[in-house]
Amino acid sequence: MSDIYVTGHRNPDTDSIVAAISYTGLMHSLGDRSYRAMRLGSINDETRRMLAKFGFDAPEYTPNLKTQVKDIQFDRPPILNETVSTEFAWNTMEESDVSTMPVTDDEGRLSGIITKGDIATFDMQTIEHNHIEDVPVFNMISALEGTMVNELNYFRGTLSGTVVIGIQSDDGMIADFNENSIVICGGHTPTIEQAVKAGVACIIISHSDIRPEWADIGEQTLVISTPLSGRAVARKIYQATPCGRICKKDDIVSFKLNDYVDDVREAMLKTRYHCYPVLDNDGKVVGVLSRIHLLRPERKQVVLVDHNEIAQSVPALDQIDILGIIDHHRLADIQTTQPIAVRNEPVGSTNTIIAEMYQERGVMPSPAMAGLMASAILSDTVMFKSPTCTRKDIAMTERLCRIAKVTVEELGKELFSSSNDEKKSADQLFFSDYKQFNISDRKIGISQITSDNNDWFVTRREEFFTLMENFKARENFDMVILMITDILHEGTDLYFVGKDEIIERAFGITPVDSHIFLAGVMSRKKQIIPKFTDLLG
Repeated sequence: MSDIYVTGHRNPDTDSIVAAISYTGLMHSLGDRSYRAMRLGSINDETRRMLAKFGFDAPEYTPNLKTQVKDIQFDRPPILNETVSTEFAWNTMEESDVSTMPVTDDEGRLSGIITKGDIATFDMQTIEHNHIEDVPVFNMISALEGTMVNELNYFRGTLSGTVVIGIQSDDGMIADFNENSIVICGGHTPTIEQAVKAGVACIIISHSDIRPEWADIGEQTLVISTPLSGRAVARKIYQATPCGRICKKDDIVSFKLNDYVDDVREAMLKTRYHCYPVLDNDGKVVGVLSRIHLLRPERKQVVLVDHNEIAQSVPALDQIDILGIIDHHRLADIQTTQPIAVRNEPVGSTNTIIAEMYQERGVMPSPAMAGLMASAILSDTVMFKSPTCTRKDIAMTERLCRIAKVTVEELGKELFSSSNDEKKSADQLFFSDYKQFNISDRKIGISQITSDNNDWFVTRREEFFTLMENFKARENFDMVILMITDILHEGTDLYFVGKDEIIERAFGITPVDSHIFLAGVMSRKKQIIPKFTDLLG
């Protein structure tokens, strides 16, 4: 069964990360182990503290869920070692009905590619070049379907020499032999005696009875008996050559399991090979890929939690299948090719919805899971002070805290105790809880930093404004906003880079030095975005 990925939005906050973990945990409890929690960005310190407190690892990071080679049902033909004979390679391709095969070294790493055309070309070349060099004896015995007559006396591992047919002429003379000759003959005793006397490298006795004394021939000469005809021996002797010597080794195009199909398709367009080796992370061959495999690649399946906007979601959404959405934000612009399950409720946290799903399915979350989910609800509702908070959020949090044997006050103190850590860079603080929104034809980026005291920002104002101005120019945004929300005074200092008139029209307050204070504003989702939506359409 293929994996089903569960992921929150980019630049994930605690609710987003925990929603991926808690929904995956629910599905595992119900018996479906194919679900995997993922994340699209770095986790912030708040989330890290809560994960550590309740003993959870952060979900695996992935920059995207584009289709990769490992998602494709590529071919897995036999993979040949470079030492096997050319004859074996040909027979294997015939049996497997393939024309190309990868060749590997002893470690399983790619050594080359061999095709039927390579073997045919090599075979034609042997008509004029009747010499073999360092062919393994084992390969020779296998190719000729033979036996070593003098195996107790011959100990060399390879065989070299010029192939000679031992035929007696009318005048009784036999072809000249020397120590480099590989003699093919029948059971003609004078021929064999002449070959032994000349100290030839090998005598191949074709389709003949073997005399006992031939087993005593010394170690200089290999004696092979084969049931094949002389004609067959004369062709197959060259096929004992290791396939690694004739395979293509230069300019081989191969792909890794983690390569993206988009990149693979582009590389294939620049070449004209029939198939391409597929390598694992260790460089070992696991199969071959051809153009036909790219026609309908299997798409990754994903469940989106805590978001439903393209700008906040997985890059290349058109390459994945969305199976479901669980969210508490406005319905935005994600489209699907088929009907899916969508659960969208007006509550303060996605984990409130997932906790309700645990309840509906009759699954009790573990104390650790319950505590983690409670912390996520408290984080997203800003300790129940956000206007997005509902009675259901409060009731569910208290229920989860009882299961986890923790108090709401304890979790709240740990959540917000160090939200304005002055040791962090402006970049770290700004992007710890950042989201992009596309409203009409405008691109707006909004970061929110929750703190128990906003005075710290005064000394770092220029640092943040420089970051925001550079970010706006680089990413071509219409406006970049920083919300610094004070949970004690229940209000937000809003700083922005963009046109004053948009802020003034949206909130009815005249900005001073690109800043306004919004009393009672705690929620980006419910109190900021709706203002821009009403204004911009």
